[in-house]
Amino acid sequence: MVDYIDIIRVILTSFIITLILGPIIIPMLRRLKIGQNVRDDGPESHLVKSGTPTMGGIIMLVALLITTITSGMLNRDMYVLLISTFGFGIIGFIDDYLKTVNKRSLGLKAYQKLIGQVILAVILAIYQSNTSMLGTKVIVPFLSNRYLDLGIFYVPFIAFVVVGTVNSVNLTDGLDGLASGVTLIVLSFFGLVALNWGFGSTAIFSAALTGACLGFLIYNAYPAKVFMGDTGSMALGGAVAAVAILLNLPLIIPIAGGIYFIEALSVIIQVTSYKLTGKRVFLMSPLHHHFEEKGWEETRVVIVFWTITVLLCLIGVVSLN
Repeated sequence: MVDYIDIIRVILTSFIITLILGPIIIPMLRRLKIGQNVRDDGPESHLVKSGTPTMGGIIMLVALLITTITSGMLNRDMYVLLISTFGFGIIGFIDDYLKTVNKRSLGLKAYQKLIGQVILAVILAIYQSNTSMLGTKVIVPFLSNRYLDLGIFYVPFIAFVVVGTVNSVNLTDGLDGLASGVTLIVLSFFGLVALNWGFGSTAIFSAALTGACLGFLIYNAYPAKVFMGDTGSMALGGAVAAVAILLNLPLIIPIAGGIYFIEALSVIIQVTSYKLTGKRVFLMSPLHHHFEEKGWEETRVVIVFWTITVLLCLIGVVSLN
């Protein structure tokens, strides 16, 4: 039986491992010249970040793997969580690698990433529909003891949620400490829910990745010494999505992970508006860049988005009571 002491121990273990790995892996990335290629159409203030080591998500993934393997909670659900996280992380790794080799801000083609993401998402959906006590039902927030049975639409819906979440987290990773900090808060929320509901392995996994995000922030907070890259952001997206799916809570992702949602929505609105009218709704998308263009300091945007995430997670807690 997992308790709060176990959760604290796992968070601290993962945090310490991440702190130890940072000074080992970051210089390696620098020596290998695995540096960030800043997008040409991004904020001018970000040009100074060009060359900062990227693919730092490897640090979090190694810490996560070591912590979960030594946790004594390796079971079927834990393996699925790890497969989802590392599967999406591998897609991100290939994307980062191609960017580094080609010395440009684009790696894999969109359709190539999408194919891999859909395959992993469908596997996760099929697993959950066949093993969950709720089958093809999902919990509806704010409605006590209410479930929505998706039936034959379960697999495509879950696949859509997973792919959407992964890419939304990826879009959120645009400022120092933004994606890692937001995800730290979101995973803390899911970890507490998992613990209180008796999902021991899911709680341990969430705690391990929470500790890894916290440790990574030491190196990723402004001014960042390393970026997580798509290796990290896609892995985190896969982790958040998998945890939510195993808890039968895909419908709460837009609430607790509201920042991910509005970041993705801002891009959709911007692209749609420009194609239909030739006008932009935001000064720049994703949304965090809009506030930068309005004159906000990068650290201010990050702190505001973190604060909003804390409030949204509190709303998420209320929605489940």
